[in-house]
Amino acid sequence: MNFLFLMDPLETVDVHKDTSFAFMLGAQRRKHRIFYVPSGGVSLCEGQVSFEAEPVMPRKDATTPFDRGRPQRLDDRDADVVFIRTDPPFDERYLMNTWLLDHLCDGAVVINSPHGLRTVNEKLWATRFTDLVPPTLVTSRLDLFKSFLTEHEKVIAKPTDGHGGVGVFYVECGDTNSQVIFEMLTHHGKKEIIIQPYLPEAQAGDKRIVLLDGEPLGAVMRVHPTGEHRNNFFAGGKPHPAEIVPHDQKIIDTLKPHLRSLGLHFVGIDVIGPYLIEVNVTSPTCVQEINHLNHTRIEDRVIAYAEALVEKRRAVT
Repeated sequence: MNFLFLMDPLETVDVHKDTSFAFMLGAQRRKHRIFYVPSGGVSLCEGQVSFEAEPVMPRKDATTPFDRGRPQRLDDRDADVVFIRTDPPFDERYLMNTWLLDHLCDGAVVINSPHGLRTVNEKLWATRFTDLVPPTLVTSRLDLFKSFLTEHEKVIAKPTDGHGGVGVFYVECGDTNSQVIFEMLTHHGKKEIIIQPYLPEAQAGDKRIVLLDGEPLGAVMRVHPTGEHRNNFFAGGKPHPAEIVPHDQKIIDTLKPHLRSLGLHFVGIDVIGPYLIEVNVTSPTCVQEINHLNHTRIEDRVIAYAEALVEKRRAVT
């Protein structure tokens, strides 16, 4: 089969951390042909999608991670599986990619579904499950922010479209910088932000649980360094072993039918204590960290799952 990876430049790949690279290795182990497609490499002509695709052979060598072939044009009939793996934010370019991929022929599998990606904002979508998330305020109004801060005393404020811990602030009631932080995050009241109470359980880290077809593949605890409140790996957090406990499973079971109905095959959810914090769908990570801690290769299960989806669609068409 042909596995296409729509992703950021190959030069940015970290062979020891990138989930996209792990997927490429998994596809190679199962004898598939692997193609790199840059963002902007998807076109539509008279209803047919085409890709500017570069054949690659990955290897776990930090100095030369890829053998690269000559770029070629593939049409949608050549694409068995397309992984959308460009990093957040969900911007105009990301949105355009989803619109174009909507036109793929029925035989191609896209992970994740373009419709699902457009539906699920990674930070806002979870708020529909009010019994799973902490008290949450989404607003661009300073008066509501002040009232929420007064009520909860310690809060986390963050953008609705952030990633990697960028723009995540810890704010205490009485902090003279609180209004400045609000003005900066909201662009002086022009953009909504998310505010939630600071959860003491965050001291132990936040748990990333990786799901495939709504079922858990594994988990890792991301733990912040000394003097930092953000647990994200991009902000210096470190991976620690984690188990999936009953309240995690309750969250998973609640989300599962919704994720399946939206075609969100590969998802990462973030949990702090008993609460769901985010549902990551655009380019979920942490596969390599989970593999390292548990001596697994969960990417093989993802590739096998994609193969099964292709075979199922071929049987129907």
